Amino acid sequence: MNTFVFDIETVPDVKNGRILYNLGSEKSDREVAEIMLVKQKKKTGNSGLLAHHLQRIVAISVALRTKNQFKIGSLGNLNSEEPALIEAFFKCIEKYLPILVSWNGSGFDLPVLNYRALLYGISSPSYWNVGNDDASFRWNNYLSRYHYRHTDLMDVLAAYQGRANAPLTEIAVMLGLPGKLGMDGSQVWDYFLDGKLEAIRNYCETDVLNTYLIYLRFELIRGNFSFETYQKECAYARETIAKENKLHFKQFIEAWKI
Repeated sequence: MNTFVFDIETVPDVKNGRILYNLGSEKSDREVAEIMLVKQKKKTGNSGLLAHHLQRIVAISVALRTKNQFKIGSLGNLNSEEPALIEAFFKCIEKYLPILVSWNGSGFDLPVLNYRALLYGISSPSYWNVGNDDASFRWNNYLSRYHYRHTDLMDVLAAYQGRANAPLTEIAVMLGLPGKLGMDGSQVWDYFLDGKLEAIRNYCETDVLNTYLIYLRFELIRGNFSFETYQKECAYARETIAKENKLHFKQFIEAWKI
């Protein structure tokens, strides 16, 4: 079965923030975002992250492993609008019917994608299929937490216990992988305001690569890969990104210890 690892990067949805909180155009995007965070803190006591429905997607990076190839990159281009990114994501699901793999995708990425798809009216019958039209989806679909058609590695490895959740970068480093390189999620908004979308996309791609390589290890421990197959898959991923001739992939390979 095809494997599709994904990660998204988001910024405050200041357009809808202005509408919801009656904020005029005289305020800058940064000021609107700060007001949104203050209101979020009043609601929840948590000022670190806006609610899912107030997140705007600026990058979706993916790794696709099919029978014959491995590809990694970001959907769309630097000029792509948010609806185009989301539509491309769901088109991949419809085309490949893959196993989706994420790190905290159930807790963050997919809820955000759901709300943004709703906002733009983007359909994906296979993604929402729970077996009413196809019995094979009844016991293994993208929406049910305990099914593997979407494998949220953070959730699964923590045995679905929130208190056992671990950060992606720490698990990656423990396995000899680079983890975060150059930036982290808390910097995405500032990078976006500074027009550094390419850096955001590159950062997102390294997160996807970390997640994919952890997934290969997961396939090893649950018996789907022999150790030889695991090593071959890691080597194939390394060879593929080396051919990309991109600085962030070169840095990744240099920091990759296994």
